Amino acid sequence: MSSGGFRTSSVLTSLPTGLPVWRDARVVKATPDKAQVSVTVRALREGKVVYLAVPKLAGTKPFYLLDPRRLPVPPEEAAVPKIAARVAPAVEVDALDPVDLAVCGSVAVSRGGVRVGKGAGYADLELALLGEAGLIGADTVIATTVHDLQVIDGDLPETEHDFGIDLIVTPTRTITCDAPRRRPGLLWEHLTTDKIAAIPALEARRVRRGWPR
Repeated sequence: MSSGGFRTSSVLTSLPTGLPVWRDARVVKATPDKAQVSVTVRALREGKVVYLAVPKLAGTKPFYLLDPRRLPVPPEEAAVPKIAARVAPAVEVDALDPVDLAVCGSVAVSRGGVRVGKGAGYADLELALLGEAGLIGADTVIATTVHDLQVIDGDLPETEHDFGIDLIVTPTRTITCDAPRRRPGLLWEHLTTDKIAAIPALEARRVRRGWPR
């Protein structure tokens, strides 16, 4: 299922074989949503390294490093966050390499690349953490896999901390969006003290920077 409640298996089956950006990617950032497990599985099967976000950024080290050469279990198991937590190391952002492709789910997305998620903002924070470390750049492709009905012809609301989508993949088509919008990193001034304290990955980064509460 996708984050909007649609099945995405046909999207994910066509994404690796039909898109050069997938074929050429060596490092893929994935989300822990059930809808996106197939992305992680397919990436691992094809020998790609996957940075799987820790659900809700609930660890001080925000990503599981899934290297198919070192995993002791099959991709179908390693792609499940609870299993990834047991078989793969959780790592600091600063220990990672640049990301070639980031794939996320969406509740809705406009043709212009404005995305609406579930509302918690974790996908934005995951990419912002990577962006702040210089791992998301102009060459990184940010894609979303959705059903055709989730693609909106009109405008969607967008805020300063939202990231833009470069590529929309549906079961029937791919849509290249406008010039990518990249943030340099976390917009700390938009994060409340309570928000930072509630998300271990953010709190740990605040402490490393030596910032007061």
